[in-house]
Amino acid sequence: MPNNERSLTTYNSALLTQIVSHVCQAIIAIQQQQPELLLEKYRKVQWQSNSNQSALSAKFTELLSQTQGWEELLHKLQLYLKAIVVTEAFDSPILLELIARIQQLNPVKSALNGSLNSIFAPSLQPVGIAVLLLDAENLQINSSTEKFFSTICNCPIQVKIAFANWSSRGKLDVELHERGYDLIHVPAGRDNADGKMIAFGSSIHERYPNAKEVLVCSSDKVMTNLCNNLQQHGLIVYQVSQHGENINLFNSSTGETQTYCVKPLPEIPSLIQILKDLINDEKKATGNHWIKVSKVFQLLNTKHKINMGQVIATHLPGKKPKDIFTRYPADFVVHKVDDSSDFYVTVFDKSLIEVVNDEVENNHQSINSLDDLEKSLHLILEKLIKESVSGFVDVSILGSKFNQEYGKAITKQLKDLQISGSYIQFLQSCSSFQIRQKGVKWEVSQSQTNNSQSSFLARINSQADLEEVLKNILGELTKKYSQKYIDISILGTKFNQEYGKTITEQIKELKIKTTYMQFLQSCSSLQLKQTDRKWEVAIS
Repeated sequence: MPNNERSLTTYNSALLTQIVSHVCQAIIAIQQQQPELLLEKYRKVQWQSNSNQSALSAKFTELLSQTQGWEELLHKLQLYLKAIVVTEAFDSPILLELIARIQQLNPVKSALNGSLNSIFAPSLQPVGIAVLLLDAENLQINSSTEKFFSTICNCPIQVKIAFANWSSRGKLDVELHERGYDLIHVPAGRDNADGKMIAFGSSIHERYPNAKEVLVCSSDKVMTNLCNNLQQHGLIVYQVSQHGENINLFNSSTGETQTYCVKPLPEIPSLIQILKDLINDEKKATGNHWIKVSKVFQLLNTKHKINMGQVIATHLPGKKPKDIFTRYPADFVVHKVDDSSDFYVTVFDKSLIEVVNDEVENNHQSINSLDDLEKSLHLILEKLIKESVSGFVDVSILGSKFNQEYGKAITKQLKDLQISGSYIQFLQSCSSFQIRQKGVKWEVSQSQTNNSQSSFLARINSQADLEEVLKNILGELTKKYSQKYIDISILGTKFNQEYGKTITEQIKELKIKTTYMQFLQSCSSLQLKQTDRKWEVAIS
């Protein structure tokens, strides 16, 4: 084989030692400066200890020493790094520097460059950088705020420069230096820091040719001219200013503003409850069971001034915003109609599951065939339907319960049995189930041959039929909530769930010239009352 393709065990072991040393130092640097880039289970490992460094070095040496040439070495290195750090780490300055050092160590430059371009792409493609300019006399930025900035910028923040009279700033210069800032001192005096920052910032395109984005951090309006100047040179500019407990990040190119709350974020348990309350309120307001994930994040920002990007950077680094829902399946169910659609979320209804735990656990059967699977799902569905007012159950709840009881996803079970088709298609093929689609979700019930209650959906051909149907639904809701009067919006939502249309649409189909409220008032079997700003209805 060519000289540069020989096994690394046969030549230049010192070179391998250098590579491993650089890798280990990079891991230590990440833990010290950006621990969120490490996978969660490795963040608390004491990488600086001699024993852990030795173990890490031995592992990398063992892995890389048997590789055949540089291309395989780089491939193996990337795979092993991926087992320690999150994907976003490959765009961090620390790993970019590591890769650059390895480039310099390669005795055959052309081979290395070709390998690196293909293996570490897009990390080694010519990438831009973001520059952060801070008027430290005007604005304070902590490390958590910087993490939030990194989620907004498209490029890594590799240059951070702070301007102030450091003789009057206490230990702030020490703190910023430890966080990687270059410090520029200005004499005491009003606006000196502003002037120096404007002068320095105006030449960023010359000082840092790879700069693509600039964060101008100052609440002083005089920085507007600097921002305009930077934009004229093709840079994306973020104007960062503080307003009370919020730090606003204004994108001059798009006109959009991202808000970061300085006060501590709620811990995950509190945040989960906030999200559940938002989803439940939106379900009640719209009558829709599934809410767009983007809508939930919008409500979170509007009502609680909490930015989901900030939450992810703090609590789930390296994850995507929707992962706050998928990470907690006991609280939420996430649904996607197809690859091109948005994600939808709803609150997982634990009451539908808890009521059947003991009963189902005692009736487990082995699943070796299509019939076994159908019987198992039917057994679970029977118990779930007992707690369902409509007689139908969301297929995702049925699937979640199956997963809890049998320790595997329903789709995995289908694959194990070599049953082709999707989960929905399987349910549609089973004679013991009936399936219906309600908006973006699918619901399942027992078929008419298996469930005499499946005829619960009475036909509505007249005003009297509609009144009787609403009376029956109201009776079920009264039992469920243990109260006489029910909010009319809840009655409307339940009707929509059962009949796939709003009450207003049903009234129009019957050619009744009245509103929903007026119709309820006209029903002799129902009585209305107003409480605060809402109307409630009860059976007379």
